[in-house]
Amino acid sequence: MSSSSAQLVIAKGMDIYEPFHQVTMWGDSFKIDGSLNSFASPMFMMNTSMENKSVCTPHESSSREPSGDDQETTIKAVTKGLRRLAQNREAARKCRLRKKAYVQQLETSRLKLMQLELEVKKARNQGLYTGSGLDVSYMGSSGTINSGVSVFEIEYGRWVEEQDRQNVELRNALQTHAPDNMQLQILVEGSLSHYSKLFKMKADAAKADVFYLFSGSWKASVERLFLWIGGSRPSQLLNIIVPQLENLSDEQITSINNLRLSSQQVEDAFSLGLEKLQQSLVDNILIDPLVEGNFGLQMAAAMDNAKALASFVNQADHLRHQTLLYMSRILTIGQTAQGLHAMGGYFHRLRTLSSSWAARSCDPAFTTQSSNSVFFEP
Repeated sequence: MSSSSAQLVIAKGMDIYEPFHQVTMWGDSFKIDGSLNSFASPMFMMNTSMENKSVCTPHESSSREPSGDDQETTIKAVTKGLRRLAQNREAARKCRLRKKAYVQQLETSRLKLMQLELEVKKARNQGLYTGSGLDVSYMGSSGTINSGVSVFEIEYGRWVEEQDRQNVELRNALQTHAPDNMQLQILVEGSLSHYSKLFKMKADAAKADVFYLFSGSWKASVERLFLWIGGSRPSQLLNIIVPQLENLSDEQITSINNLRLSSQQVEDAFSLGLEKLQQSLVDNILIDPLVEGNFGLQMAAAMDNAKALASFVNQADHLRHQTLLYMSRILTIGQTAQGLHAMGGYFHRLRTLSSSWAARSCDPAFTTQSSNSVFFEP
C-alpha cells in the first residue's frame, strides 16, 4: 500500500475528509512514465487532432462593412426593444403593487371577520352585551385592529375549550381508580404542556399590547378579581390544589410548604418591583405646567417604562410555570392529576359564575335556575 493510500485510510477512519489525499491518488494513477500523454484516451486524441485541423484550416474573410441604412435599422430595433423591455418592467411593478395592496386588504378583512366572530362568541357566552361594556382595547384611536391581540383572544378561547375537554378526561381517568395508569400519565403531561402553550401565547400578546394583558380583559370578569400581573398568584394556586390531594407523605407536605414559601417571596419581590415601576411611570408622565420643553423626553422615558412591563408579565408567567412543574415533581402521577383537575375545575367555576352574573339582567329567572350549575364541573 502506498503512503498516499495509507493516509487516505487513516483519514477515513478518523471521519476526516481531506481532498488533498484523494487528488494525490488520482494524480498517481494517471502518471505513466512521468507523462499524462501516454494515458490519453482516443476521444482526447480525436479532439486534439480536430483542434489542430481547425488551426491549420485557413480562414476566409467574406464579411463586408455594414452600410449606413443597416446601422440605422439596427439602432431603431435596439431602441424599440429597450423601450418595450422598460414598459414590461413598469407593468410588472404596477402589477406587484396591486397584488400587495389586495393581499393587505384581504388580511385586514380577515382580522375584522375574526374580531366580529369573537364579539358574537362573547355575546353568546355572557348574555346580551351593552355597547359600553365591551372592552375595545384591541382597537386603536384610529379604529385599526391590533392583530396580535385579536389572534390571542381567539387562540385563548380555543385554549379554554381545550382545557375544559382535558379536565373532563382527567376526571374520568381519576374515577377509574388507577393512579399509576399510563393513560393518566399521558393526560398529566398533556395538561402541563397545555399550560406551557398558554404562557407562550401570553408572551406574544405582551409584545403586541402589554396594557391589554395587564387589564385582564381577556379573562372572565370574576377571574379579574384575583388578577396578579396578568394571571393568578402561584401561591394561591397551591392553596387551591393542596387541599384536594390525597395520601400526602410528611416529606411531600414539607416540600409543598417550602415551595409555597418560595413562591410568596418571589411574588412579594415582583410586586415591589412593579410598584416602583408604576411610580416611575407616574413621575415621567407628570408635567410641570411652567416648563413644557422636555415633554418629548418625558414621553420617551414613559415609553421605556411601559415596555418594561412586558418583562414583569413574562417573569410572573415563568414563576407560575415553574411552580406547576415543581409541584408535579413533588407529587405522584395520581396526585398531580388530582391537582390539575382541581385547578381546572376552579377556573371553570369562575368562568361559569361570570357568565351567570353577565346574564342576570337578561332573564331574572336565570339566576335561580343557574345557581345549581355554577359549581358544575365540565
